[in-house]
Amino acid sequence: MKMIHYFLGVRPILILLFIINFFGTLYGYYWYKSQLVETPPEFLIFVPDSPTASLFFVIVLGAFIFRKNLPLFEALAIVTLFKYGIWAVVMNLLTLNVMGTLDPQAYMLIASHLGMAIQGILYAPYYRFNIWHLVIAAIWTLHNDVIDYLFEMMPQYRILSDYMNEIGYFTFWLSIVSIFIGYFFVIRKNATKLTLPNE
Repeated sequence: MKMIHYFLGVRPILILLFIINFFGTLYGYYWYKSQLVETPPEFLIFVPDSPTASLFFVIVLGAFIFRKNLPLFEALAIVTLFKYGIWAVVMNLLTLNVMGTLDPQAYMLIASHLGMAIQGILYAPYYRFNIWHLVIAAIWTLHNDVIDYLFEMMPQYRILSDYMNEIGYFTFWLSIVSIFIGYFFVIRKNATKLTLPNE
Protein backbone atom coordinates (compact mmCIF):
# COMPACT_ATOMS: atom_id res chain seq x y z
CA MET A 1 0.00 0.00 0.00
CA LYS A 2 2.88 2.39 0.72
CA MET A 3 4.03 2.04 -2.88
CA ILE A 4 0.52 2.86 -4.09
CA HIS A 5 0.35 5.89 -1.81
CA TYR A 6 3.80 7.02 -2.95
CA PHE A 7 2.70 6.70 -6.60
CA LEU A 8 -0.46 8.71 -5.88
CA GLY A 9 1.57 11.45 -4.21
CA VAL A 10 3.99 12.27 -7.02
CA ARG A 11 3.26 15.50 -8.89
CA PRO A 12 2.51 14.04 -12.37
CA ILE A 13 -0.20 11.80 -10.90
CA LEU A 14 -1.58 14.64 -8.78
CA ILE A 15 -1.74 16.89 -11.84
CA LEU A 16 -3.43 14.15 -13.91
CA LEU A 17 -6.03 13.54 -11.19
CA PHE A 18 -6.52 17.29 -10.77
CA ILE A 19 -7.35 17.60 -14.47
CA ILE A 20 -9.66 14.56 -14.47
CA ASN A 21 -11.51 15.71 -11.35
CA PHE A 22 -11.68 19.32 -12.58
CA PHE A 23 -13.47 18.35 -15.78
CA GLY A 24 -15.54 15.75 -13.94
CA THR A 25 -16.67 18.50 -11.57
CA LEU A 26 -17.66 20.75 -14.46
CA TYR A 27 -19.63 17.90 -16.02
CA GLY A 28 -21.29 17.23 -12.65
CA TYR A 29 -22.58 20.80 -12.41
CA TYR A 30 -23.76 20.54 -16.02
CA TRP A 31 -25.63 17.32 -15.15
CA TYR A 32 -27.59 19.26 -12.51
CA LYS A 33 -28.46 22.14 -14.87
CA SER A 34 -32.18 21.34 -15.22
CA GLN A 35 -32.66 20.92 -11.48
CA LEU A 36 -30.67 24.07 -10.69
CA VAL A 37 -32.93 26.13 -12.95
CA GLU A 38 -35.90 25.10 -10.77
CA THR A 39 -34.08 25.51 -7.43
CA PRO A 40 -34.78 28.54 -5.17
CA PRO A 41 -31.61 30.69 -4.91
CA GLU A 42 -31.16 30.04 -1.17
CA PHE A 43 -30.79 26.31 -1.82
CA LEU A 44 -28.52 26.42 -4.88
CA ILE A 45 -25.33 25.65 -2.97
CA PHE A 46 -26.86 22.49 -1.46
CA VAL A 47 -28.29 20.86 -4.60
CA PRO A 48 -25.29 19.71 -6.71
CA ASP A 49 -23.98 17.28 -4.08
CA SER A 50 -21.52 15.15 -6.03
CA PRO A 51 -19.83 17.93 -8.05
CA THR A 52 -19.41 19.98 -4.88
CA ALA A 53 -17.75 16.98 -3.21
CA SER A 54 -15.53 16.66 -6.27
CA LEU A 55 -14.76 20.39 -6.10
CA PHE A 56 -13.55 20.00 -2.51
CA PHE A 57 -11.17 17.28 -3.74
CA VAL A 58 -9.97 19.39 -6.68
CA ILE A 59 -9.00 22.08 -4.16
CA VAL A 60 -7.19 19.47 -2.04
CA LEU A 61 -5.32 18.12 -5.06
CA GLY A 62 -4.35 21.64 -6.12
CA ALA A 63 -2.86 22.23 -2.68
CA PHE A 64 -1.07 18.85 -2.77
CA ILE A 65 0.57 19.75 -6.08
CA PHE A 66 2.27 22.63 -4.25
CA ARG A 67 2.92 20.44 -1.18
CA LYS A 68 0.36 22.27 0.94
CA ASN A 69 -2.42 21.01 3.19
CA LEU A 70 -5.88 22.57 3.47
CA PRO A 71 -7.31 20.61 6.42
CA LEU A 72 -10.91 21.82 6.25
CA PHE A 73 -11.21 20.97 2.55
CA GLU A 74 -9.56 17.61 3.23
CA ALA A 75 -12.21 16.82 5.86
CA LEU A 76 -15.01 17.97 3.56
CA ALA A 77 -13.53 15.96 0.70
CA ILE A 78 -13.19 12.57 2.40
CA VAL A 79 -16.63 12.75 4.01
CA THR A 80 -18.55 13.99 0.98
CA LEU A 81 -16.65 11.97 -1.63
CA PHE A 82 -17.43 8.75 0.21
CA LYS A 83 -21.02 9.72 1.00
CA TYR A 84 -22.10 10.93 -2.43
CA GLY A 85 -19.95 8.43 -4.27
CA ILE A 86 -21.61 5.49 -2.51
CA TRP A 87 -25.03 7.19 -2.58
CA ALA A 88 -25.01 7.57 -6.36
CA VAL A 89 -23.87 3.97 -6.85
CA VAL A 90 -26.71 2.70 -4.64
CA MET A 91 -29.32 4.94 -6.32
CA ASN A 92 -28.35 3.76 -9.77
CA LEU A 93 -28.36 0.11 -8.68
CA LEU A 94 -31.78 0.67 -7.11
CA THR A 95 -32.94 2.18 -10.41
CA LEU A 96 -31.62 -0.91 -12.19
CA ASN A 97 -33.58 -3.10 -9.76
CA VAL A 98 -36.79 -1.11 -10.34
CA MET A 99 -36.53 -0.69 -14.12
CA GLY A 100 -34.55 -3.79 -15.04
CA THR A 101 -32.19 -1.77 -17.22
CA LEU A 102 -29.91 1.27 -17.20
CA ASP A 103 -28.65 3.52 -19.96
CA PRO A 104 -24.90 3.82 -20.63
CA GLN A 105 -24.73 7.17 -18.81
CA ALA A 106 -25.93 5.49 -15.62
CA TYR A 107 -23.16 2.90 -15.82
CA MET A 108 -20.68 5.73 -16.33
CA LEU A 109 -22.09 7.43 -13.23
CA ILE A 110 -21.69 4.22 -11.20
CA ALA A 111 -18.04 3.89 -12.22
CA SER A 112 -17.17 7.57 -11.71
CA HIS A 113 -18.91 7.81 -8.33
CA LEU A 114 -17.31 4.61 -7.08
CA GLY A 115 -14.00 6.18 -8.10
CA MET A 116 -14.90 9.28 -6.08
CA ALA A 117 -15.42 7.23 -2.93
CA ILE A 118 -12.21 5.25 -3.40
CA GLN A 119 -9.89 8.14 -4.23
CA GLY A 120 -11.03 10.13 -1.21
CA ILE A 121 -9.92 7.28 1.06
CA LEU A 122 -6.72 6.48 -0.86
CA TYR A 123 -5.38 9.97 -0.16
CA ALA A 124 -6.26 9.82 3.55
CA PRO A 125 -2.63 9.29 4.72
CA TYR A 126 -1.77 12.72 3.29
CA TYR A 127 -4.63 14.53 5.06
CA ARG A 128 -3.87 16.60 8.16
CA PHE A 129 -7.27 17.63 9.52
CA ASN A 130 -8.23 17.44 13.19
CA ILE A 131 -11.47 16.77 15.05
CA TRP A 132 -12.72 20.35 14.65
CA HIS A 133 -12.35 20.23 10.89
CA LEU A 134 -14.27 16.95 10.93
CA VAL A 135 -17.00 18.49 13.09
CA ILE A 136 -17.47 21.28 10.52
CA ALA A 137 -17.59 18.72 7.72
CA ALA A 138 -20.15 16.73 9.71
CA ILE A 139 -22.34 19.80 10.22
CA TRP A 140 -22.16 20.61 6.50
CA THR A 141 -23.04 17.04 5.55
CA LEU A 142 -25.93 16.55 7.98
CA HIS A 143 -27.30 20.02 7.25
CA ASN A 144 -27.27 19.09 3.57
CA ASP A 145 -29.42 16.07 4.42
CA VAL A 146 -31.94 18.36 6.11
CA ILE A 147 -32.07 20.60 3.04
CA ASP A 148 -32.39 17.61 0.71
CA TYR A 149 -35.11 15.67 2.53
CA LEU A 150 -36.97 18.28 4.57
CA PHE A 151 -37.07 20.88 1.79
CA GLU A 152 -37.06 18.24 -0.98
CA MET A 153 -33.90 19.46 -2.73
CA MET A 154 -32.43 15.98 -3.18
CA PRO A 155 -31.07 14.89 -6.60
CA GLN A 156 -33.95 13.98 -8.89
CA TYR A 157 -34.42 10.26 -9.47
CA ARG A 158 -38.11 10.36 -10.39
CA ILE A 159 -38.32 6.61 -10.92
CA LEU A 160 -37.50 6.24 -7.20
CA SER A 161 -40.04 8.76 -5.94
CA ASP A 162 -42.02 6.04 -4.11
CA TYR A 163 -38.97 5.30 -1.96
CA MET A 164 -38.12 8.79 -0.70
CA ASN A 165 -38.63 7.97 2.99
CA GLU A 166 -36.38 4.93 2.77
CA ILE A 167 -33.79 6.84 0.74
CA GLY A 168 -33.78 9.69 3.26
CA TYR A 169 -33.24 7.23 6.11
CA PHE A 170 -30.45 5.48 4.20
CA THR A 171 -28.83 8.81 3.36
CA PHE A 172 -28.76 9.93 7.00
CA TRP A 173 -26.97 6.78 8.12
CA LEU A 174 -24.63 6.94 5.13
CA SER A 175 -23.68 10.43 6.37
CA ILE A 176 -22.89 8.99 9.80
CA VAL A 177 -20.75 6.24 8.25
CA SER A 178 -18.97 8.80 6.06
CA ILE A 179 -18.12 10.96 9.07
CA PHE A 180 -16.77 7.87 10.83
CA ILE A 181 -14.68 7.10 7.72
CA GLY A 182 -13.04 10.51 8.12
CA TYR A 183 -12.29 9.78 11.78
CA PHE A 184 -11.05 6.23 11.16
CA PHE A 185 -8.68 6.99 8.31
CA VAL A 186 -7.29 10.33 9.52
CA ILE A 187 -7.86 11.18 13.19
CA ARG A 188 -7.72 7.74 14.82
CA LYS A 189 -4.57 7.25 16.91
CA ASN A 190 -3.11 4.53 14.68
CA ALA A 191 -4.17 6.06 11.36
CA THR A 192 -1.47 5.92 8.67
CA LYS A 193 0.33 9.24 8.12
CA LEU A 194 2.55 9.88 5.12
CA THR A 195 4.36 12.90 3.73
CA LEU A 196 3.93 13.86 0.10
CA PRO A 197 7.04 12.88 -1.89
CA ASN A 198 9.22 15.70 -3.24
CA GLU A 199 9.12 14.50 -6.85
